[in-house]
Amino acid sequence: MEQQAGEPRRIIIHRPEDFEGMRKAGRLAAETLDMIAAHIRPGITTGAIDQLCHDFMVDHGAVPATLGYRGYTKSSCTSVNHVVCHGIPGDRVLADGDIINIDVTVILDGWFGDTSRMYVAGTPSTKARLLMDVTYEALMRGIAAVKPGATLGDVGHAIQTYVEAQRFSVVRDFCGHGIGRHFHAPPNVLHFGRPGEGPKLRPGMFFTIEPMVNAGRPEVKILDDGWTAVTRDRSLSAQYEHMIGVTETGVEIFTLSPAGLHKTHQTG
Repeated sequence: MEQQAGEPRRIIIHRPEDFEGMRKAGRLAAETLDMIAAHIRPGITTGAIDQLCHDFMVDHGAVPATLGYRGYTKSSCTSVNHVVCHGIPGDRVLADGDIINIDVTVILDGWFGDTSRMYVAGTPSTKARLLMDVTYEALMRGIAAVKPGATLGDVGHAIQTYVEAQRFSVVRDFCGHGIGRHFHAPPNVLHFGRPGEGPKLRPGMFFTIEPMVNAGRPEVKILDDGWTAVTRDRSLSAQYEHMIGVTETGVEIFTLSPAGLHKTHQTG
């Protein structure tokens, strides 16, 4: 989701004490995705998934960040099969073998917690499982490149080279973003790039890494609803997202699954 008026234009360097707010917001976002895992099965609608996520966030003292953001009317994004991102929950019924990315963002005590994972209704195809595995591994390789003095180009390069070696493609049209007390802030975190290019990483930078990987070509298009992005060639797409902070020695992931459901698509 794009930056909105009133959101910062410069990269914010957060204080050490700000990490605790991000830990709490990130944990609640991850717990929301842990909760929904048991509900993903053939027959459930994306609207029902959204309602469960909404209620969980509110019941735990948070505000769903997407609800009302730039006119968006739901508390999550549910992107099924060839939907790349920003799928709007509704009447869509999940069928056996469908893969779905669920993306949630909470606001807890003024801090934003943003994360997404892939899930499967029933049993995925071999190709779908491979795509999800590669996307998760690409995310973790990107995170592993984060440390003070590295650049965002290093992060994008780690993701891109791995994905393309698996004969998949990285979506260019969307990126990760700075986060903290604002939903979207600088820097833009591209999931492709060259080593040594882009902003240099410093302790106290908070941002998301959220590669979108297509089984076919990287091109996407936006549907008439103004939100839903789909692959132009109708190939499957997958995405995983973590929210991280740069530390003095490396990186802290704020959105790790407390239940250990890091690769939720393997529980289907």
